[in-house]
Amino acid sequence: MKIAYVIAAALGASAITALADNAVPLPAQWLLAGESPRQYVAGVDMDTTVSGKGAKFLRHAKGNGQSWATVMQQIAPDRYLGKRVRFQAKVKTKDISEWAGLWMRIDTPRRSKSPFYNSEDKPIKGSTGWQLRSVVLDVPQDANSISFGVIGGGKGQVWIDALTLEIVGNDVPVNVQPNSDPLPITPQL
Repeated sequence: MKIAYVIAAALGASAITALADNAVPLPAQWLLAGESPRQYVAGVDMDTTVSGKGAKFLRHAKGNGQSWATVMQQIAPDRYLGKRVRFQAKVKTKDISEWAGLWMRIDTPRRSKSPFYNSEDKPIKGSTGWQLRSVVLDVPQDANSISFGVIGGGKGQVWIDALTLEIVGNDVPVNVQPNSDPLPITPQL
């Protein structure tokens, strides 16, 4: 019986700690995903914001930090088909041990040809003030979804605020994901 009181007290203390952060849950369209989402918490921080509407955040909460997660949204591409789109946000970080950044992916039936960029070549590390970041991709005519968000790798916290997703002209350069090591020509048997 006393163990139940201890568990209830611990749960109550963690709820009070969470409320003390002045955070609210993510809006319904947003979700926490990634390699290790259970090691992270996400929500909307009503105190740390540039828009005055609250900033979405991703914070490492447990584990060794050898992980990553994302706060993301996925939408139908209909109004963006054949267009160039820019996902833009103000980004702030605190004690990011690996890297953080904006990302966007356009899913198509030919998965290997799906446009993708994750900012890994322009990482945000450590603690930074608000900075404007963006990802620009072309949406193919056969696209079936657009996914976008912020990624956090390792420990620390990242916030995004003042988000926009807009059609831009062809004068705005597209982000290109750096190629990983080329595939070998000869198999190693």
